[in-house]
Amino acid sequence: MDALLLHPAVQKLAKGTLNSPWQGQLYLVGGCVRDALLHRPLKNDFDLVLEGDAVKLAEWLHEQGLCDHYPVVYPRFGTAMVGVLGVQFEFVTARKESYDPDSRKPFVEPATLHDDALRRDFTCNALAINLHTEELSDPTEKGLADLKAGILRTPLEPAATFHDDPLRILRAVRFRAQLGFEFAEGLVEAIEIERDRLAIISMERIREEFSKMILLPNADAALRDLMALKLFPYFAPEFEAMIGVSQGKWHHLDVWDHTLLVLRNARTDDLVLALACLFHDIAKPPTRIVDGDGQIRFFGHESVGADMARAMLRHMRYGNDEIEAVSLLVKNHMRLASSASLSTPATRRLIRDLGDQLPRLIELVSADASALKPGVKVLDLEPLREKIEATRIATPASVLRSPISGEVVMELTGLSPGPSVGKILHYLTEQVIEGNLAPEDTESARQMAKQYFDSEIRGETYEENRQ
Repeated sequence: MDALLLHPAVQKLAKGTLNSPWQGQLYLVGGCVRDALLHRPLKNDFDLVLEGDAVKLAEWLHEQGLCDHYPVVYPRFGTAMVGVLGVQFEFVTARKESYDPDSRKPFVEPATLHDDALRRDFTCNALAINLHTEELSDPTEKGLADLKAGILRTPLEPAATFHDDPLRILRAVRFRAQLGFEFAEGLVEAIEIERDRLAIISMERIREEFSKMILLPNADAALRDLMALKLFPYFAPEFEAMIGVSQGKWHHLDVWDHTLLVLRNARTDDLVLALACLFHDIAKPPTRIVDGDGQIRFFGHESVGADMARAMLRHMRYGNDEIEAVSLLVKNHMRLASSASLSTPATRRLIRDLGDQLPRLIELVSADASALKPGVKVLDLEPLREKIEATRIATPASVLRSPISGEVVMELTGLSPGPSVGKILHYLTEQVIEGNLAPEDTESARQMAKQYFDSEIRGETYEENRQ
């Protein structure tokens, strides 16, 4: 607990509110208290609750020069966000909440610290420390015991807690994996009763919880719970089809268990890479065939998977940058599967096509290869890394393009804007990649463009015009 109480931002707040109307009335609560008691690393955001007006307190702190910025306030919920020495504090007015059955948005009214504890998701997150007296409070009278026993319990009857805010179902899954706790008796049954209520939760909130899950060191444990509790149908039903899909001689696991192992191998705090691990084989179930020799094949699963990943991530409200990056990685994840080494032109194409995503692709391929059947020789990617780096230095991605523009091509050939111009530019780019054309050699590029037009394009253009 000393790590929390001695934190410079906490000490600044404690000293700054001495001899103020809030002395003795402020309580650190939630994850920061839980993690401090468990001797886990503290995050860079803390929650603080008071039996009073949190917005008024935040504004007073700003007037006293104790904040990094003017507070961001949410008067309807009695909360305010304040930065202190780079740490984000959420100040919350102790409150009671009641819910409309068809909405997650609560009706809020001021209440006591005890009432505020009962509205929280789990007893271990309801423990509080007085900012000035440093006294530990356990308003539910179960939080400290549950913390010591490693039990995840709701302050109220679990079905009621999940009914009020169904997102707590996903939070239960996350905390069980994150903290290594066990569900309290009756909690699983309550999830099964109330899981249909997830339909009222915005996909944005579900996405945030899911993203936190897959960035855990043991993300596979959380995903197994999502599958066992039948929660995927509410936001990503496609994952269920991966269960029981065998993969052939190189694999000892079905597609689902293999995917979880790939994610575990990656052990990453990079959301794009984690999503790519999770989605890389999403299309294996719909593309699976058994050929005449009894071999299992997944023809085109990488291309189909890129489209499926794009659609699923869009449904889950991920950002466009994340969607496109993950789709690119899924589409290319087989590109290095059987290549212990690449030619210089192939390496240049890889650099051109993947751009900034190339380091992630290598990490994905490494995690994937390490999840094959024990005894299968794992691809050594170190020579490939060295080859890529050497090629990148010699020919950076910025020069892997045609030395002349589309305008110059049209001037040389008389073509109008259209696919034929793109074909010529693509041809010239390929010549650069193959090493047949220097990136700055515009004169040779002009000659090659005219030759390619005469041999490959002019006849097509004539036929199109005649028709």
